[in-house]
Amino acid sequence: MQNNGFYTNNTLNLRGRLISLSPPKVMGILNVTPDSFYDESRITSERDLIDHAGRMISEGAHFLDIGGYSTRPGAEVVTEADECSRVLPAIKTLSREFPDTLLSIDTFRARVAQQAVEAGASLVNDVSGGEQDAKMFETVAQLGVPYVLMHMRGTPQTMNALARYEDILKEIADYFSKKIFQLRELGVKDIILDPGFGFAKTADQSFHILQHLNYFSIFGLPMLAGLSRKSMIWRTLGAEPADALNGTTALNTLALTNGASILRVHDVREAMECITLTQRMNQQTFPVS
Repeated sequence: MQNNGFYTNNTLNLRGRLISLSPPKVMGILNVTPDSFYDESRITSERDLIDHAGRMISEGAHFLDIGGYSTRPGAEVVTEADECSRVLPAIKTLSREFPDTLLSIDTFRARVAQQAVEAGASLVNDVSGGEQDAKMFETVAQLGVPYVLMHMRGTPQTMNALARYEDILKEIADYFSKKIFQLRELGVKDIILDPGFGFAKTADQSFHILQHLNYFSIFGLPMLAGLSRKSMIWRTLGAEPADALNGTTALNTLALTNGASILRVHDVREAMECITLTQRMNQQTFPVS
């Protein structure tokens, strides 16, 4: 597709299954963690997992993103063994119950990514962009699955202290350029960019990135927007994460307008409505009398 004059490759190969990102797609968040920042997104049992997933799929989710390590600011460190004990049974259950649904593993650990793909995941979503595990890029290349390359500084425990930039758009673009080159050299074919809203970024910086999201279209790669119920929304509104759905919908619409191809969300139906309405608006090419 064309995006402000740049060609964007909007097709992903997920273990032999070709998925077009035109129109944009929704990735539903499934947190198998006890400390996710949004209480209602926490999964506490296999039945709960199946119910959450089934509802998201029925509402239109193309991807389900399974995470076993909360990446909220100041989150507690989770061992690799504990992370695996959370995500691998969930992936196996979802692969059995919903064999046609595409599963993503949300991890920054190469061994977790490898075991998750072996268990049924077909996409790796790494909040650290390979910074936390030097083997991640090589592992993703060997697995042959798409990779979500996110921008972050530090770790969930330290990132809030690392939100100082001279030119945030240029610095993120430089980061992406370096990482994309490394991934391409290893043979990774499908890369999705995520600017990392809220990760080592203030609310003002995140809003600036959202306003200029199309800046990153220079790479010709699809972009994922992870804005769902984040503090940039609820703190701006003087609310709580539970009250941030309307704000999330507003910002998801802006993300789509500015070039996002995937919305990563807690609330699938509302995100799908954003996509439907944005697509309808884009089809309007002449005044209606």
